[in-house]
Amino acid sequence: MQKVLIIDDNDGVRNALVVLFSIHDVRALTAANPEEGLAILESEGIDLVVQDMNFTGGATSGAEGVALFERIRARHPDMPIILLTAWSDLETAVELVKAGAADYLEKPWNDEKLVTTAKNLLRLSAAVRDKREVLRDRERARRALAEKFELCGIVYESDEMHYLVGAATQVAHSDVPILITGPNGAGKEKLAEIVQANSSCADGPFVKVNIGALPGDLLEAELFGAEQGAYTGANRQRIGRFEAAHNGTLFLDEIGTLSRDGQTRLLRVLQTGEFERLGSSVSRRVRVRVISATNINLKQAIREGRFREDLYYRLNVIELAVPALRERKRDILPLARFFIDESHELSDEANAALLDYGWPGNVRELQNCIRRASLLAAGRVINVDDLNLDHNVAGNITEDSQLGEQEIRDALERCNGVIARAARELGISRQALYRRMEKFGIDCADRRA
Repeated sequence: MQKVLIIDDNDGVRNALVVLFSIHDVRALTAANPEEGLAILESEGIDLVVQDMNFTGGATSGAEGVALFERIRARHPDMPIILLTAWSDLETAVELVKAGAADYLEKPWNDEKLVTTAKNLLRLSAAVRDKREVLRDRERARRALAEKFELCGIVYESDEMHYLVGAATQVAHSDVPILITGPNGAGKEKLAEIVQANSSCADGPFVKVNIGALPGDLLEAELFGAEQGAYTGANRQRIGRFEAAHNGTLFLDEIGTLSRDGQTRLLRVLQTGEFERLGSSVSRRVRVRVISATNINLKQAIREGRFREDLYYRLNVIELAVPALRERKRDILPLARFFIDESHELSDEANAALLDYGWPGNVRELQNCIRRASLLAAGRVINVDDLNLDHNVAGNITEDSQLGEQEIRDALERCNGVIARAARELGISRQALYRRMEKFGIDCADRRA
């Protein structure tokens, strides 16, 4: 049962309030002076304080109440406080409400108003306490995960990322291929690092290849190696990335841009563990854990003939889908604080602007934004103007509006009506998928998120 503490030096007032609260099933404790009240606050689980403003009745109107209020706020900053004030204390009470008091009531008080105000504050107090406990549970869960696994310095507070990081650590021990999907700049490479760091080959090499950044005519030589003279300009033998990653992990970023010929050769390596360098007929065998990543919809690429379906299922034994930053807003400010240098801090208005922005470039854009603002800020405090955000990209940014009705229906059917899965497959947010469904009049029996 929640408890109210009444601090008043008048016996009649204390007794009357105890009776009033008991009638309404609220337990009340009492204190006859500030020191006694503060001692009860330290020893009991109090949810609401009702305090008098004047304890001596002398000429120093309200001074004692102000001092008590300030001491309670200092020790218990979240404690809701109702002030009981005489007419002479009214101006002081108003100032204390501005300073954080929940409300004030003039003596003699109105019973109904006092009880209603108290019960509303008790409900709010319970909600705040429950939320605080949830946050503590989340923090304990994050700490437990960080103590058990190597998380490579990842910064997050959202449930979405906690579940994703937890999944990455759980599948890391197996040697099966993993496909990491998500928009550019969302943190796919960081997730790959976590998988590798907690894998059975953590002590082996971790070789990264950005397939999209390599010219097509050099890609196979980069992946599989080449003998001297295998192509124009091949003046020496080249060890490919697969060979360099032997007994370790190979991270293939932007896998969706791999050429059809490259897809065929990659599929063979995944199936047999064997490959030949360009210009050689000697088969070489490697033991490599493959993690790939893409920001495109590979199933759509399969339907369009741009990606091999058999390769997709070889790569996608386990899929880890990284959500866009705008879909995990609780990560924005922790990441901003992580990126900011020690000589700067963000103003409240800047924090609000960061939360309201759509972040089309995700974590990478946030990092660049904070670094740029740190250089441009005139003083220690970074303000909204220093962030230089495009105000046309606030809230949920414009989603892909080219998706057709049949494409959406097909995705929902493949995903058994599960909205979250269908949205990930289509490469849009759940909210955007709902909007498109409403536009086309598509009804889904199972709208689980």
